[in-house]
Amino acid sequence: MILEKLILATIIFGISLFIAMYATYLERKVAAWLQDRVGPDRAGPYGLLQPLADGAKMFLKEDFIPTNADKWLFIMGPGIAMFTALMTSAIIPWGTDLVLFGRTIALQVADFNIGILYIMGVLSIGVYGIMIGGWASNNKYSLFGAIRASSQMISYELAMGITVITIVMMTGSLSLRDITNAQHGMNWNVFYQPLAFIVFLICSLAELNRAPFDMAECESELIGGYHTEYGSMKLGFYLFAEYISMFISSAIISILFFGGYNFPGMDAFSGNVLAILGVAALFMKIVFFIFVIMWIRWTLPRFRYDQLMHLGWKSLIPISLINMLITGLVIAFKNGWFNS
Repeated sequence: MILEKLILATIIFGISLFIAMYATYLERKVAAWLQDRVGPDRAGPYGLLQPLADGAKMFLKEDFIPTNADKWLFIMGPGIAMFTALMTSAIIPWGTDLVLFGRTIALQVADFNIGILYIMGVLSIGVYGIMIGGWASNNKYSLFGAIRASSQMISYELAMGITVITIVMMTGSLSLRDITNAQHGMNWNVFYQPLAFIVFLICSLAELNRAPFDMAECESELIGGYHTEYGSMKLGFYLFAEYISMFISSAIISILFFGGYNFPGMDAFSGNVLAILGVAALFMKIVFFIFVIMWIRWTLPRFRYDQLMHLGWKSLIPISLINMLITGLVIAFKNGWFNS
């Protein structure tokens, strides 16, 4: 059992890195498509080897530490960001159980009964990687970027957490597998909570520090933001962590609102065929939301910082609170609590 979990964890780790690597290629192709350009087309056929070239460049660049930087914290910053991004993939339910050679294999490394709390907790630790990296650089631009990123992530986590509560109220469980199973077939939560989905999507963009919420990396004001002083694979870890987090965020959106590995007509299948089709369905949903996140980045202009904070505190939090209250009232009415 432990060996199976280790093998599954290793596979998911490798897939996460592979997707993060080729998400950079997809991002360039999406940007080129939206801007009527060609995009990468030199490294290999259709530019498919471009991520490998980028990885080799990162490894071969000079690895330096600024003279006045805090050495150990400077090294820990990107490590924490990468570690927290990878740890979240451990409890994603990828499909129903798979049976191989008479053994049942759960397509989930760990099924915590508080899975969604684990996700929120680990993601909240990720801000320490950004904050430590910005502070340890001993660069005022990096520090400003780290402060912006931390305040932004903390602010939008509140609305995101309230939105998650509405899904938990509907499902009655904090387990991601229970939340997925409650959306069997096409009984997806997005049909009941469209407003919660919109709020969660906006908060996810802010948590990822991606445009139009990329004030932490605003090159016109802060050069490169919190990772200005980083190079080589330390910078690569920050960039990889962003794309892995985008992959995990797309998976969480798919699980909470779009049924996870559930798909229309799934009752016509069973056994391993159902498990494989479920993995394919979840993967297609993830790729779709990755595309949407990239589309938004290359379409909308960057917010001013005061507009960003205004949206989080004065718009999204009140909307999510009102939505949670209405959800609670509807659930109480359906359960007949008012009749008693």
